[in-house]
Amino acid sequence: MSAAPAAALLAALAVTALLATQIWPVAAIAALLLLVALRAPAQRRWPYLVGTLSTGLLFVVLTPFVEVIGTHVLWTGPTVPVLGTLDVSTEELRNGLFQGLRLGAVGLAFAVYALLLDHDRLLASAGWARRSTVAVALATRLVPLLERDARDLRVALRGRNVELGPVRLLSPLLAGSLERGLNLAEAMEARGYGRAGRTRAPRAAWRTLDWLALVAAVVLVAVGALWL
Repeated sequence: MSAAPAAALLAALAVTALLATQIWPVAAIAALLLLVALRAPAQRRWPYLVGTLSTGLLFVVLTPFVEVIGTHVLWTGPTVPVLGTLDVSTEELRNGLFQGLRLGAVGLAFAVYALLLDHDRLLASAGWARRSTVAVALATRLVPLLERDARDLRVALRGRNVELGPVRLLSPLLAGSLERGLNLAEAMEARGYGRAGRTRAPRAAWRTLDWLALVAAVVLVAVGALWL
């Protein structure tokens, strides 16, 4: 599948999860995106998955204690200033699970976008919005690039019998990112980025699967808005 239809399908899944009002479609979307994200290499996927799943789980746990809805109370706790009486009801548990799954689905959609999509092809297919697409692609690559730089730096220092903690790695990583930014700006200027009369590299035509993905994206958003 081409990058642009895949990105549109991921965006449609995230929007559908936000529009849906029932738990089961949101849970199905989150499970599907988790299975797709697991196809990425383990060393690259774990920061995204741990961050997304832990945030969703934290949302599930905290929501019943900060929300006051429902009449089927399962547990009544102490009274806390400002927050009031802490209690847990079945409605609060259901809403916490629903909101956690919704947050997880959106986070997993971004994880799949960051891990599995070819951002160069996505940039090439969005020539009408190339400036915005360049900014999005560069921002998406920031975390993987920093992770790779930190891994390479640790390997090089380990060969000299030197170990640096996460805090002491920040300075060389910042210097390396600034140098990479300058090199990228010089390369874009040398290639005439933003000038009129630019050329475009040939790209493969969309296949039937790509058009079906676009149709599925529109259908998903419509179904999420009208029926789910």
